[in-house]
Amino acid sequence: MPLLDLNPDELLTTTRSVRKRLDLTRTVPLELVKDCVRVALQAPSGSNRQTWHWMVVTDAEQRAEIGRLYRRAVQTYLNSEGTCASLFPEDPERHAVQRRVGDSVAHLGDHMGEVPVLVIPCLDANEAPEYNEAGKWGSIIQAAWSYMLAARARGLGTAWTTLHLMYEKEIAELLGLPDGIVQAALIPTAYSLGTDFRPAARQPLEQVLHIDTW
Repeated sequence: MPLLDLNPDELLTTTRSVRKRLDLTRTVPLELVKDCVRVALQAPSGSNRQTWHWMVVTDAEQRAEIGRLYRRAVQTYLNSEGTCASLFPEDPERHAVQRRVGDSVAHLGDHMGEVPVLVIPCLDANEAPEYNEAGKWGSIIQAAWSYMLAARARGLGTAWTTLHLMYEKEIAELLGLPDGIVQAALIPTAYSLGTDFRPAARQPLEQVLHIDTW
């Protein structure tokens, strides 16, 4: 399919975590998902080890079970302290943004099992250096982000989620993951309802940029 007409900066700044605007009724061709993974395989990895694996789940029963576990994890998260909605009480504007994020997290929690494709980027921990956590996770996270960018360019919506890791063992057993294969994220993938996403509000550059010294 043709790519969206987005320049590199637009692609990077408008690839959002899509939760409420995932089309749960439209089938996503597996070849389209494979195209996105092929792009992701061009990402850098520590010592060029390429220790990643990509679990793509399309089976309805498996998706439903992952969705059930994810819903439980979301409920635990939203009932705990420090959730999206309870952050930044001293900043009304940012608090309102986080509350909207919390609402969308809850929505995805209710519908994760209905998303047509669930992608779980994994890492072979047997091949990862134990002494370097940054190098370990840095060998999969940017590849997963590349996958999300490639999906956005093709009219697909995705979201970076990790709450399923509360039940990582159960999901590993469900999917038959070998020992040593660890899950980095759960990325719901579906056609987005519209493609008109905009950059999100972020902290001013001056608050986070340090040149030469803190």
